[in-house]
Amino acid sequence: MATHAAVPTRRGPRAHARDRHHTPLAWALPLVLGVIYGFYAAFIRRDGGPSTGGQVLLGLVSGAALAALCFALGRIQQSLPRELRAVAYGALTACAIGFLVSLTDTSVLRSAGLGLVVGAGVLCTAFYIFYTRES
Repeated sequence: MATHAAVPTRRGPRAHARDRHHTPLAWALPLVLGVIYGFYAAFIRRDGGPSTGGQVLLGLVSGAALAALCFALGRIQQSLPRELRAVAYGALTACAIGFLVSLTDTSVLRSAGLGLVVGAGVLCTAFYIFYTRES
């Protein structure tokens, strides 16, 4: 008698995406990357001297920013085409590496150049991985 209530409805693929919860890896990987990045940024800025509050604040802010950007990219990556996804990973890596190199008090050209070289390498690698793994 109540079979009409048990009939399944058709739900689109976006409805399933909204029902997904964050896996532990979706939280843990950006968090670990952010902590490592923040410690390394503070270590570079310390330059062998005593630790100061400014260095700790720099590490916390830069680590939190990288963790937030990694988490956001992980959340939207499935909706991006493979080319744009590879560009996003390359750009995030280029900015992160360029910022770390800029903390060493070298020239702007060196930090930008090294960031672009590493970002281009990540872009090519990510595109290759996405292209060969997707159907």
